[in-house]
Amino acid sequence: MFSTRPVGRGASARKYDLLTALGTYALSQSKHDQRRALRLMTLITARYNWARDELAVGQREIAQLWSVDERTVKREMAMFRAKGWLVVKRQGARGRVTQYGLGIDTLLEDTSTTWGCVGPDFELRMGQGTGEPDVVPLPARGVVAPPDVSSGAEWSLAQALLHAEDPGTYASWIAALTRAERAGGRLTLRAPSRFHAAYVQTHLAGRLLTACQDVDSEVSELRIVT
Repeated sequence: MFSTRPVGRGASARKYDLLTALGTYALSQSKHDQRRALRLMTLITARYNWARDELAVGQREIAQLWSVDERTVKREMAMFRAKGWLVVKRQGARGRVTQYGLGIDTLLEDTSTTWGCVGPDFELRMGQGTGEPDVVPLPARGVVAPPDVSSGAEWSLAQALLHAEDPGTYASWIAALTRAERAGGRLTLRAPSRFHAAYVQTHLAGRLLTACQDVDSEVSELRIVT
């Protein structure tokens, strides 16, 4: 499931996923609800401190950001609290603004009905769906040669398993991956481009990790870099 706090490695992608979920959900709603969601998305993008899980902005600043009056801000922020999309972490007092946190679990639950509109890979990444998303093999000419396993390295052996399982997918997406380094249980693979790395990470990471663990049970994590 989507991490409750999008921090650490991969945090940027999780933030975009959360905004995608909220935006896709909003577009399935009425114009009034769309505008409300857009206001929250703008507030999150402009002022949310992800590392501290904190939104601390005065009503006047929010009114300027949204191009509305402070009465509208007060009403909308109350609505976000009522929906559970924002949670009060510290109530405002004289000279101090209210601090909010994102109600990520509620946001995910409320938007989950439209995750499928983005695609099966998005559903899988957000915690729904089963198995790996569909992988599109690129056309492979002639016989797909198996990998060289003479080194005995875990990645070479895993590649051999993946080649035997599906030569087309192996030729399209796996053959170009090279072993970059091994640190404890983490194996790092290098892809020829960012697109290639992103596609493999989204569509094949689970399958690759399983193959690596079949030949080396100490592999616990797989990382794709460029």
